[in-house]
Amino acid sequence: MTEKEKMIQGMLYDAGDPELQRENAYARDIVVQASQISDNKTRSELYKKIIKTKGYASFGVGLKLDYGYNVSVGDNFYCNYDCVMLDVCPITFGDNCMLGPAVQIYTATHPLNATERNSGLELGKPITFGDNVWIGGAAVIYPGVTLGNNVVVAGGSVVTKSFPDNVLIGGNPAKVLKEHI
Repeated sequence: MTEKEKMIQGMLYDAGDPELQRENAYARDIVVQASQISDNKTRSELYKKIIKTKGYASFGVGLKLDYGYNVSVGDNFYCNYDCVMLDVCPITFGDNCMLGPAVQIYTATHPLNATERNSGLELGKPITFGDNVWIGGAAVIYPGVTLGNNVVVAGGSVVTKSFPDNVLIGGNPAKVLKEHI
C-alpha cells in the first residue's frame, strides 16, 4: 500500500513520501497563483483543478490546502476569505454549504502516544458535511467530525464531535444551542 493510500484511509503514513511532497507542492502552487487573482470566477476555476466540484463553487482569497484532491463540494458552495482545509483525508460537503471567513477544517492529526508521534508518522480522519450547512467565521472543525443536514455552526466555535441534522451548535467545545432549526 502506498503512503498516499494509507493517508487517505486514515492510517499512519509518512508525509515525507516523495509522491505526497510533489502533490503538496502542486497544491501550494495553485494556492499561490489563486492568491494573485482578484476575479472570483477565475480564481474559483483555478481551484477546480484540484478540488472536486459538483456545480457552482466560489472560493475566496486566502484558501489554504494540503492537497486539494481530498476536498469535494456539492452544488452552490461558498468559501469566504482565509479558510484552511487540511485535507489529508476526505473533506466532503453536500449542496448549499457556506463557510465564513477564517474557517479551519482539520482532517490531519498526530498519534497520541509520544513514541508513535515522535516517529514522524501522521494520520487523519475524514470530515463530512451534509446539505445546507453554514459554518460561521473562525470556527474550527476537528478530525473525524460529521455534521448533518441544515446544521449551523456559530462563529468562533470549536467542533470536536459530530452532530445530527437541524441543529445550531456553538461554543468551545461546541454543543447544541438550538434544535429543530
